[in-house]
Amino acid sequence: MMSDDAPRASPDALLGQAEREGRGKLRLFLGAAPGVGKTYAMLQAARAAKAGGREVLVGIVETHGRAETEAMVAGHDLLPRRLVPYKGRLVPEFDLDAALARRPSLLLVDEYAHSNVEGSRHAKRWQDVAECLRAGIDVWTTMNVQHVESLNDVVQRITGVRVRETVPDTTLELADEIVLVDLPSDELIRRLAEGKVYIEDTATRATQNFFKPSNLTALRELALRQVAAQVDSDLVERMQGGAIEGPWAAGERLLVCIGPDAQAERLVREGKRVAELLDAPWFAVTVERPGVTPDAGAASRLDAALQLAKSLGAETHSLVANDLPAEILRFSRFENVTRIVVGKARPRRLKLPFSEGTLADAIVRRASGVSVLVLTESDPAPARPWRWPEPGRWTGYVAALASVGIASAVGSELVRFVSLPNISMLYLLAVLAPALLYGVWPAILASFLSFAAYNFFFIEPTFTFTIARPHELLALAIFLIIAVTISAVAGQAREQMHASARRTRAARRLYEFTRTLSGLPDADAVADAAASEIHAAIGRAVTILRPEGADLAIASAWPPDDRLDVPARTAARWAHEHGETAGAGTQTLPSSGWTFLPLAVQESRIGVLGIERPPQADPLDAESRALLSALGEQTAVALQRATLSTEVRSARTAAETERVRNILLASISHDFRTPLASILGSATTLIEYRERLDEAARDDLLAQVRDEARHLDQMVRNLLSMTRLEAGALEIARDWVDIGEMLNRLVDQAIRRGATQRFALDLPGEPLLAFADSTLLDQAVGNVIGNAVKHAGAEASIRLGAMKEADGVTIEIADDGPGIPEPLRAHVFEKFTRHRSSAADGGDSAGLGLAITRGIVEAHGGTVELLPPGVAGPQGARFLIRLPSQPEAKA
Repeated sequence: MMSDDAPRASPDALLGQAEREGRGKLRLFLGAAPGVGKTYAMLQAARAAKAGGREVLVGIVETHGRAETEAMVAGHDLLPRRLVPYKGRLVPEFDLDAALARRPSLLLVDEYAHSNVEGSRHAKRWQDVAECLRAGIDVWTTMNVQHVESLNDVVQRITGVRVRETVPDTTLELADEIVLVDLPSDELIRRLAEGKVYIEDTATRATQNFFKPSNLTALRELALRQVAAQVDSDLVERMQGGAIEGPWAAGERLLVCIGPDAQAERLVREGKRVAELLDAPWFAVTVERPGVTPDAGAASRLDAALQLAKSLGAETHSLVANDLPAEILRFSRFENVTRIVVGKARPRRLKLPFSEGTLADAIVRRASGVSVLVLTESDPAPARPWRWPEPGRWTGYVAALASVGIASAVGSELVRFVSLPNISMLYLLAVLAPALLYGVWPAILASFLSFAAYNFFFIEPTFTFTIARPHELLALAIFLIIAVTISAVAGQAREQMHASARRTRAARRLYEFTRTLSGLPDADAVADAAASEIHAAIGRAVTILRPEGADLAIASAWPPDDRLDVPARTAARWAHEHGETAGAGTQTLPSSGWTFLPLAVQESRIGVLGIERPPQADPLDAESRALLSALGEQTAVALQRATLSTEVRSARTAAETERVRNILLASISHDFRTPLASILGSATTLIEYRERLDEAARDDLLAQVRDEARHLDQMVRNLLSMTRLEAGALEIARDWVDIGEMLNRLVDQAIRRGATQRFALDLPGEPLLAFADSTLLDQAVGNVIGNAVKHAGAEASIRLGAMKEADGVTIEIADDGPGIPEPLRAHVFEKFTRHRSSAADGGDSAGLGLAITRGIVEAHGGTVELLPPGVAGPQGARFLIRLPSQPEAKA
């Protein structure tokens, strides 16, 4: 069973290793300067890998006319280059698509920092390599140290040459292995003189400029340091992933321990100087005891020291533990720290027998395998004069005095009824009460007051501090020890309870904040809610700015305000452009009255969050800054989600609009083509053969032209009606309509248009009237009948009926065809809902008929519904249209 103190693997390290498992391996041959033999070394290693049975493909290799390099290329499988047209000529480039299609075990890609010509998929070759790695292909590549982005300025100062092609430092972190290819400066210059690097004229100019011995020596040092830093980073990651505790002194790593005292900033600066001398990465760490909250001055000093350390390049951490030396040493082993810098505190006036003394003493005593540098004070700080506590802090001490007084009064009455030792329990209660209510120091005062009162009032001889019997002295001593212990434990428990309550409130506020933002529909609502919540949490004015065109615009502010002065806007723009905090309390534009935090998710910049800092206000403490940072991150995530959601909705709307447009065009072209073809054919026959046709034939052709024109007119009226319905401009001219006469007319019209179904009418014997627009009602009911004719089948039966009801008229249209599929039933009255059936039309109608029916019926104050399958029988569709019969029905 593993103990709690056993070393554990770092989740971040394990996650990094897991991410590397899913991609190809990258080996980088790094040279100090051109001509050291990077490509030759890569090809030589590739030949050995090929001899070992590995599939090797040369993606692209630049030999620069060097005979030795060309000889090494011979015998390898070469990938043909892709010719890219550029400025009137064809430029050979690495063929990324061909490499991905081949998927070799090992791919050689020379010149990692190369810039691809315009028209390539990626601007840089290192991006091509990254895509190959994601595809699971192992890649070997080459580059020189002067191409590292962070070293670009350094190389320019050394050589006087600005290197244009660079590689971001983050891409070097992808390298699983870096092979340093190096030559002594004299050897490289000799090779240059022999023409093995450049041709003669170029070699002469290079020797006079770039290839100077001093330049080459400096570049060699840069390359060695770059490889050493990568190896050190890889070592730490492997140690953390394997739960291996250091220190392994393979490279120097420095830790500076700082606290809320006056020498914190001095420690940070000294640590920076030591780190520069060692050329080592360094950490600035503070350890807090749980439940112990420093006062405002101490917290401010600690925050300033941490900010200074971060600005000087340190990685800062705030740890929490009761045992400070153990936690510092645990962190040192975890991060493979080799040196610890700690300040020497003033010795305590009262040193307990079993205490370890100062923090420096404890670390030195417990440290193993790590060097400890103790920084002494240059000028011992003068003893601080004793001051009376502030008026607000007297409450606890007064409460301690009162509780002891009450215990004494109660004890003087109880001593008549109980034995003397039991009275001491009252004083323990007197100690416990201030400990729970006011903390440790009032409880300590209550302990000594209780000790004195118990001795004075209850130990013989009473009303004196004299102790007559030895066993009573022992009892008093034990009482004092117990009282002090209870006060310390209870006071610490109270402080821990308060600290836990603060963290719980912060966690709950963060949870409520996240839940509130997650339910908001758009970015504006998210910004408004975030500004309000952050203002409530921090107690400062808050503003959120988002990009608008080429500048930032205020998206929300609380309290509401739409103005920022020029320094504030300048700080906001700087924070957004550089992705760093700016404004008041920072090193960038500190004169601004606002502090701006960038809102970013990964590489996407969402905007900035501004917190006002009034001139007389104290800076935010560490806890508030941590909460603000968490709220800012959640705001950025919520804003990105809302923005993406809006973009998705817009894309869906655009796609739906495009789909509807295509459906409408396809449907109209199909539906219009059939009657137009019939009209054109009949008209052509009448024109060309009018002399040969008898009167009956001409009448028949003219009737076809009329009927198809009416059909075409019906479709046009459907489209116009849909437009008017959506625009709310449908005009209703009401009058009394005979429903029976309308149904007979619509059946005759359907039969004339070629309907082969059997129609049955079920009408009452007396006229059935509805107060409606005759033309619109014909269109609405005719669309339902036409829907049945299209989809019920040629041999189906269609039943139409009407009946009088108490509040209106009901029209029923039913058929015994195949019915409407279940997934379509809920959408049958929506626009462009179509059912592809085996009907002659192929199901390519526009899908507007039933939508128009519902719009017209509802405009008359009625309803239309499709009854469930059980009501209509085992098959078929049954529609009910209910119309009000009163003239007062509202349009």
